[in-house]
Amino acid sequence: MIFVASCLFGMEKFVAEDIDALGYKRLETIDGRVVFEGPPEAVARCSVNFRYAERLFLRLAEFDARSFDELFEGVKAIPWAEYIAKNDAFPVKGHAVKSKLFSVPGCQKIVKKAIVEKLKATYSINTFPESETKVQIEFFILKDKASIMIDTSGVGLHKRGYRTEANDAPLRETLAAALVKMSRPRENVITVDPLCGSGTIPIEAALLVTNTAPGLNRRFSGEELGFFPQRCWADAREEAASLVKPWDGGIYGFDIDPRCIEISKQNAKRAGVSSLASFGVGDVRSFKSPLEGARGTIVSNPPYGERMSDRQSAEKLYGDMGRAFKTEVPDWQIYILTCNEMFERCFGRRADKARKLYNGMIPCTYYQFFKKK
Repeated sequence: MIFVASCLFGMEKFVAEDIDALGYKRLETIDGRVVFEGPPEAVARCSVNFRYAERLFLRLAEFDARSFDELFEGVKAIPWAEYIAKNDAFPVKGHAVKSKLFSVPGCQKIVKKAIVEKLKATYSINTFPESETKVQIEFFILKDKASIMIDTSGVGLHKRGYRTEANDAPLRETLAAALVKMSRPRENVITVDPLCGSGTIPIEAALLVTNTAPGLNRRFSGEELGFFPQRCWADAREEAASLVKPWDGGIYGFDIDPRCIEISKQNAKRAGVSSLASFGVGDVRSFKSPLEGARGTIVSNPPYGERMSDRQSAEKLYGDMGRAFKTEVPDWQIYILTCNEMFERCFGRRADKARKLYNGMIPCTYYQFFKKK
């Protein structure tokens, strides 16, 4: 089977590493997508274990679609009865990028019509109640080449299930996991987020260092699809649970807002990492190491200040952070994600490395400080 893992821009490398670790063959990488090949049970192992992907699709076909006729015939050629029972629902959605077919509603109608015509001939019926299992059809047309897929995730993979409450600007879980991975956590170095919000970075750090599969405690729409072997989901969860390992390092989250700390504690409890991630009220402007003399790494996503009034407050905060870190933890490594282009100037240091990433649709920079200044 051919699968497509979608991801935030800049995250393709991490998704590829997940695919490699599971032993599947990568076929193609484009912006925001990695295509790979695997057996049917790959749908369960990937769904449960993917840490950085947003969604997982089963690709049914790929063909040139420079016109609605080509799109219709390409979709109609797919053996839809292998995937859709006569009472199943099969809504259609998708995207078209840099293609002659640019109207998404128009493409939706053509794809739906082609599926209906094929199923009419197969089931010898003219009306489809669409009252049972939902089979979400997705098309993606890039440079006049159409991919027709089935979404196996349902709720996006970034929603692990632990964050039922969040602050006003929550960091996506998949991106938080990547930020932690790039900080190279080690047992003899504590990890601290001094602006933790709803606790996403410390929780994702705890899941990563213990090798806890992000999808271990949630369900996926692929489990309802009859063309995947049902046993593979239980097998994938059993395998993932057996690979969880202990961790003896410290992980901490602080926030000036007591409500955020309570939310973080509840989220950590739901994620099963309460014993690993500690949370407390604290002001980053008077930051101190939670363990005296400890080696540490700061990983954080401070406020961006997208509105002018908020921007001024955010830039002042960056300056206060820079002074506090220089005074209290001058030897620590520091990793900061923000979309504010003035960050380095306000922070008072030039980053040793800067990587472009996207927080949802917001282009950001991940500033990484390695050396003592």
